[in-house]
Amino acid sequence: MSKQDNSTFKISRRSVLKGSAVAAGAAMAPGALTLGQSQAQDRSNTMVVAAPATPQSLDSEYDVSLGTFEAVACLYDSLVAFEKKPDARVPTASREDITDYPDKPGGVNLVGKLAESWEIDPNGTWVKFHMRKGVKSNWGNELTAEDVVWTWHRKLALGAIGGFYANTISLKRPEQVKAEGSHTVSFNLDNPNPLLLKLQPNLYNPIYDSTKLKEVATDDDPWGRGFLENNSAGYGPYELASLVRGQQAVYKGRADYYGGEPAMENVIFKEVPTSANRVQLLQGGAVDIAQYVQPLEIIQLRNAPNVAVETVPSTFMIWIELNAKIEPFDSIDVRRAMNFAFPQEQVIKTVFQDLADPLTACMPDIYPGYNKAYWEYGKQDLEHARELLKGAGLGDGFSTSLAYNAGDPVQEPTAILYQSALREIGVNLELKKVPAATFYNNVTERKQPMIFYVDSPWCPDPGYSMNLYFHSKSFINYSNYENARVDELIDGAARTADMAARLEMMDEVQKHVMREAPWVFVVKPNYTMARAADLMGWTYYTSNNIRFQDFYRAS
Repeated sequence: MSKQDNSTFKISRRSVLKGSAVAAGAAMAPGALTLGQSQAQDRSNTMVVAAPATPQSLDSEYDVSLGTFEAVACLYDSLVAFEKKPDARVPTASREDITDYPDKPGGVNLVGKLAESWEIDPNGTWVKFHMRKGVKSNWGNELTAEDVVWTWHRKLALGAIGGFYANTISLKRPEQVKAEGSHTVSFNLDNPNPLLLKLQPNLYNPIYDSTKLKEVATDDDPWGRGFLENNSAGYGPYELASLVRGQQAVYKGRADYYGGEPAMENVIFKEVPTSANRVQLLQGGAVDIAQYVQPLEIIQLRNAPNVAVETVPSTFMIWIELNAKIEPFDSIDVRRAMNFAFPQEQVIKTVFQDLADPLTACMPDIYPGYNKAYWEYGKQDLEHARELLKGAGLGDGFSTSLAYNAGDPVQEPTAILYQSALREIGVNLELKKVPAATFYNNVTERKQPMIFYVDSPWCPDPGYSMNLYFHSKSFINYSNYENARVDELIDGAARTADMAARLEMMDEVQKHVMREAPWVFVVKPNYTMARAADLMGWTYYTSNNIRFQDFYRAS
C-alpha cells in the first residue's frame, strides 16, 4: 500500500464537540464509574490530572491531540514495550531504554506486553509474536491472534496514521499479517525493513478488541470509527468511565487487567485550559499532576511545599512550518533568511527562562544519528537575512502571517519577539491567534504560510524521524517540503538493516534539510513533570505522554 494523500488524514468531529457528554450506559463497559463516584474516592488510589484539554476523538487512527495521547496510553496495550531504565539525571524518574543493541533481536531492548515472546529474521523480513493467553479486553473478550490481524487490516484500510506506520515498515497488503494458530501472529515483508520490530512499541500501535468492534460495525462503518470516537475496545489497564468534553474524563482501573489492577484505581483527567490555574490547583493539593506549565511557573513550583518538579531530556521539538507551496517560502533563500532572523538566544532566555536548548537539528538529540554539524542559524544575523532576501528578489521585504496556538503559553511571546526581529529586515508579520481546540486542524490543512508546531518522532530511529517530517509523501510533512534526493535516501534507509549505512544516509538527509530550511528552528524544550510529592513512579516516554498505570503513592 502506498503512502496516503494528505486528504486521508482528517480528524472526524462527529459528536466531538466541546462540552458534549459521552454518557455512561450502553456505550460504556459494565461497572463504569460515574463522575459523582469518582470525586469521592480515597486519595490513596485516586489521581487527579490538570490538563490543557480533554480527549477529542479516542480513535488513535485519527487524533494525536493533547488528552487523546493519555487516553490511548491507558486504554490500550501494544505487543511489546521498551525496557525501562533509571534516568541518568533524575533518580526519581525512569525512561525508556532506546539504546541500539546490535546483539538483541531487532537491535532493541524490549519486554513483552500483549506478546510474551517473539522471533525476528535478522534481516528484518519477518517477525513472529506469541500472544499471552487469557488476556481480556475491557469488554471481556479474550485476546487472540485475530485481534492483531484485524488491527493491522484496519490500519491499511483506513490509511491515516496507521497507514503511515504500515508504509514505514513496508507493509502493503493485508495478507502480510497472518494468524498462525489462535495465539501466534506473523508479519511478513517483501523486503527487509529495520523498523519491523522497533516500531511495535509505538504508542499509536495499540491492539484492538476485534470481537467488540465487529459487533458495532455497520455497512457504512465497517471499522468502528464512530464507536471509537467515544469508546474504547482494548486490552489496557483502564476503561473509560465517563467523558464530558471540555470538562473531564474519568478512567477506572481494571481489576481483571493481565498485569494487575493499577495502583491508581481512579484517574480524573480535568480540563484546565490555563497553565496558571493548573499550577494553582497543584499547589493547593486539588490535583496531583499539572501538565504543560510555563517556564516561569516551573521555577515557581520548585519552591512549593508538597510539590516535586522533575525535568529530563526529551524528544520534544518546537519549530515553525514554512509552507513551501505558498510564496515566498517556495524559495530556499527566503526560508534561510527566516532562520537567520529568528532571535533564538533571546527566546530561550526570556520566554523559556533558560529551560530549553537550541533546536540544532531536524531530529531529537537523544536519538542515534543526530548531527548538529549542519546547524548554522544559532546566532541571529539580520544583515545576512537581508542579503538572502535581496538575492531572492525581495529586497523591499514582504508580508506574511504566523499562526500560533492560543493554548500554548510560550508561542505568543515567541511570536511577538520574532515579529519585532522580522520588522528589521522589512518583513511584516501578522500574528494569528488560533484557539487550542482547532489549532491542530489548522496544521493538518496546510493552508497557513507559517504555523507553529510542537512534536516529537515517537520511534527512536533516524530513518523514522526523517521519513515522518521530510519525505514528500509523509502525512505529517506539513511544510510541504520536497527534495527528490531526500526521498531517495529515506526510502533506501527503510530497505536495509545495516545501521552504519542507514546512519550515513540519514546524515546526508540532515545536511540537505538543514540547508534548505523547511522549518524555522525554534527550541528543544525538556520535559518537566510537576506532581504531588507523594506521587511516585513517573516514567519518561519518547511519546511525551504519561501512563497512569505507572504511578503509585509513597507509603
